[in-house]
Amino acid sequence: MQDTFHIKGLSALGKALATLAPRIERNVLRGALRAGMKPVQLAARDNAAKATGALARGLRISTDGRKGKVYARLKTSGEHDYIARFVEFGTAMHRISARNGGMLRIAGGAIVKYVDVSARPMPFMRPAIDTQAEPAVQAVANYIRNRLATQHGIDIPDTGDAA
Repeated sequence: MQDTFHIKGLSALGKALATLAPRIERNVLRGALRAGMKPVQLAARDNAAKATGALARGLRISTDGRKGKVYARLKTSGEHDYIARFVEFGTAMHRISARNGGMLRIAGGAIVKYVDVSARPMPFMRPAIDTQAEPAVQAVANYIRNRLATQHGIDIPDTGDAA
């Protein structure tokens, strides 16, 4: 993965943003980060396990701004959000036991008191950010450029794609 990207005209976008009121600047940046996270979200959905599709459907983008910083997150929600980290990172070998002296029925119909299980990692979030970092940065720049032009009357010409 490339650690840095050069977007032509980004310094001009930064200067134009600085002319706006802080509240408006924060809102523009939150929208830009949401736009930048969209390609990552789509890639993560494509990478997610497809057994039921609930994990992929539960991927949500959230943004926030505090103490002069704005950030975006791709997080899981819904009925399967708690298993996302187990899918992403796998699990170590562990024992699942029946409660109160009962029995467990496992695949194939066998009945046992306990079962030792583990899960191999099936990363879906990390590969998404690794493959979509450059399109995400470009989407942020495009969003800022379009928003400044349409809602604030500040025209920053597109000087080309990433160099």
